[in-house]
Amino acid sequence: MSFFNLIIKRSVCSFEAGRVALVTGAASGIGRSVCQILAANNLNVVVADINKDKARETSEQLTVGNGLTHCSLHLDVACGESVKRAVESVNKTYGTAASILVNCAGITRDGFMLNMSEDDFDKVIDVNLKGTFLMTKAVCQNMIDKAVKGGAIVNVSSVSGKIGNMGQCNYSASKAAVESFTRSVAKEMAMHNIRCNAVMPGFIETPIIHTVPEKLMKLLIKNTPLGRVGKPEEVAEAIVFLASNKSSFVTGATLQVSGGLFM
Repeated sequence: MSFFNLIIKRSVCSFEAGRVALVTGAASGIGRSVCQILAANNLNVVVADINKDKARETSEQLTVGNGLTHCSLHLDVACGESVKRAVESVNKTYGTAASILVNCAGITRDGFMLNMSEDDFDKVIDVNLKGTFLMTKAVCQNMIDKAVKGGAIVNVSSVSGKIGNMGQCNYSASKAAVESFTRSVAKEMAMHNIRCNAVMPGFIETPIIHTVPEKLMKLLIKNTPLGRVGKPEEVAEAIVFLASNKSSFVTGATLQVSGGLFM
């Protein structure tokens, strides 16, 4: 039995039957692992990504049975119209709003500040921060309109947002802002019984990590108490916990999943 299958077997969280989870950036990495664990916990999963082919591939690999219906969506989180269409599609497919939103969509456009173009700065802010805002606003409003009880939003920050990172002034700024955004949303949405939390991954084995220079990566691993990079499913476990009823009295929190890096 593979390591991931072992993870799935012990990943039993508390969710009400028939719930729908919408995951952005779900075609690979952390987002894909989140989808797999949510589906294994008997949730209907909407796999949303700008890469529609990989989103469909992820959706087709999810656990089925128990009346589950999974689907994939082509979604550009930085585009308001695309976000609106995604929410409408969920309503049409399931007859209700998603009660769980996981904002995993994120990009990097690394470079030292003095060499960074305005376009590279804007693109990262648009996807990582504006995209989180657009998705959260649209899904929360839909939860309220559909009278969803006990909604949960989980955003993905980064340890880079906590410490800053050379060559990532755009990415670090966007992820720091996501954490502050999470706290504000938690305060505003509490009256609607919608919780909002964040995870703060360290360096995780995803496509984004391949943009980090090798020398820097070795230094970061050396400074990580657990002595390795993390696995996507290890972050996904934390996300699923924050989305589940097991964290029903947790909101406005950020859970660091970094192997102890920069505690």
